[in-house]
Amino acid sequence: MTIKLELLENKQYQPFIKWVGGKRGLLEQLIPLFPNDFANYYEPFVGGGAVFFELYSRGLLDNEHIYLSDINSELINTYKIVRDNPNELIRNLKTYKEKHSKEFYYKIRELDRDNNFDKLSDIEKATRFIYLNKTCFNGLYRVNKKGYFNTPIGSYKNPNIADSDVILSASEALQDVEILQQSFKEILKQAKQSDLVYFDPPYYPLNETSNFTSYDSNCFLEDKQFELFEVFDKLADKKVNVLHSNSDTTFIKELYQKQNNLADWQKFITHLQQDYRQLPALQDEIKKAGLLQ
Repeated sequence: MTIKLELLENKQYQPFIKWVGGKRGLLEQLIPLFPNDFANYYEPFVGGGAVFFELYSRGLLDNEHIYLSDINSELINTYKIVRDNPNELIRNLKTYKEKHSKEFYYKIRELDRDNNFDKLSDIEKATRFIYLNKTCFNGLYRVNKKGYFNTPIGSYKNPNIADSDVILSASEALQDVEILQQSFKEILKQAKQSDLVYFDPPYYPLNETSNFTSYDSNCFLEDKQFELFEVFDKLADKKVNVLHSNSDTTFIKELYQKQNNLADWQKFITHLQQDYRQLPALQDEIKKAGLLQ
């Protein structure tokens, strides 16, 4: 589907949401690790999409089929709305910006507790998702055991709630992209030889105080990391180009020791833990904010 976008000046292809663990600060370190030649591109933990937007900006995805996916249904709905209906989304966000206040924030946050939440339109859910992302504490997507969004309001004087240029340019980049709500395990059925898969899962915690792996209602600890390794290993055996970023921990390094010992460039893992060095401090801030209740 191709839609008519408003004319843009100074286009930027960059994430339209904040995302804990996003790779914007590590792109110069990460992008050189990608192969020059590959077929389809898959990113099963898309999150904020920093890697995808950077690859797109550099022309490294020209003429490639692109598949972005995540288990988070609200995130994926928002990506689809940005792709298919950015102008209405921007209009809604401008209205939210005018109404923004502490009272309005908590009113919007509480909508998922309502029995009629599922009756909201996709555009309404996407507007809520971006509004909360731009105004909540550190842009933190966090839900409780019931699946309710519970991040408190952040301390922002003038949050950029309706960033028209970023949303419109993101929509342009997403026009021919397949956007899927699915488990990372589905990639085994989809990726083939010479394709490129980049895994950027919720990182394994560096220590007990940095256990911060529930970016949706699913945890991503040892059992999920083992499942991801099995998918990674099977893809590599199929001669799929696979990259995986994770925390620099003994558990992860031992888990992927097989790949680390292989010279075959189709099988490697990169430990990009720098952005997670701040997690213990962030965890303390979150506790002070009353998030972990």
